[in-house]
Formats: sequence, C-alpha cells, structure tokens
Amino acid sequence: MAIDASILFQIAGIGIIVALIHTILKQMGKEEIAQFATLVGFIIVLVIVIDGLSDLFEQIKSVFLFQG
Repeated sequence: MAIDASILFQIAGIGIIVALIHTILKQMGKEEIAQFATLVGFIIVLVIVIDGLSDLFEQIKSVFLFQG
C-alpha cells in the first residue's frame, strides 16, 4: 500500500494560499472577509480529509470482511 503524498501537498498549497489571502485582506482592513476566506479554506481542507478517511475506511472494511 503506497502512501499518496499529493494530498499533503494539496493541503499545504491551500494553506499557503489562504494565509496569503488572509494577510492581504487583513492589511486592507477587511477583517470579516479575511475570516470568511479562512473559514472557506478550512472547509475545503476538511472535505479533502474526510474524503481520504472515507477511502481509508473502505480499504479497512474490505480487508477485514475479505471482500475484493
């Protein structure tokens, strides 16, 4: 079973982009929009993680139930 590192790079990329957007918006005086952008970034990362966990649980289920 190979570990797919592309998911980690996607999450890191989203984090960097959201941090840049947050910093720019905060310096412009738009703190509410900056917080909203951070929340949207967090939700996107959460969806990616939940999708990965779903795949993991499907693999675990197939191993323990001996289904192919």
